[in-house]
Amino acid sequence: MKGMLQHYELTTREGVIALGVILSVNALGAVPAVFFGADTDWIERPWFYPPEILFPIVWTLLFTLMGVALFIVWRHGTDRPSVRIALAMFAVQFALNLSWTPVFFGLQRPDLGLAVIVVLWVAIIATVVLFSRISRIAAVLLTPYLGWVSFAVALNYAIYATG
Repeated sequence: MKGMLQHYELTTREGVIALGVILSVNALGAVPAVFFGADTDWIERPWFYPPEILFPIVWTLLFTLMGVALFIVWRHGTDRPSVRIALAMFAVQFALNLSWTPVFFGLQRPDLGLAVIVVLWVAIIATVVLFSRISRIAAVLLTPYLGWVSFAVALNYAIYATG
């Protein structure tokens, strides 16, 4: 048992790096909302639209889980090609995530937002698959994110369809 747990023990340096990764993912994830806002006055809200307060809570949790998963994969060593590929895919899906808010809210284009979020959904699946080849725990940490984005695809489509 101790040998198994030893793999998950962090040095102080690794703890600081982990915290930095988690905080960075959260900070970067919040940037689009800061610049483009999340004003929903212009949309027709479908019946299943969640309360506004839920969005910052959920995204903080999801960005935190993403940061932990990213750190776990990174910790396996960037000298490994599989880790580099997984990290690159993470960067692709994260860039897509960050681009959705300016497209949907900034441009007020649910049609383009739907295109971005569908590609994002596929990229998240690819990231989960690549992460699972390195760490099942890291892959599992991304599943709530995949679930929320799946819900967001349905929400985005409903907004697009009524507009």
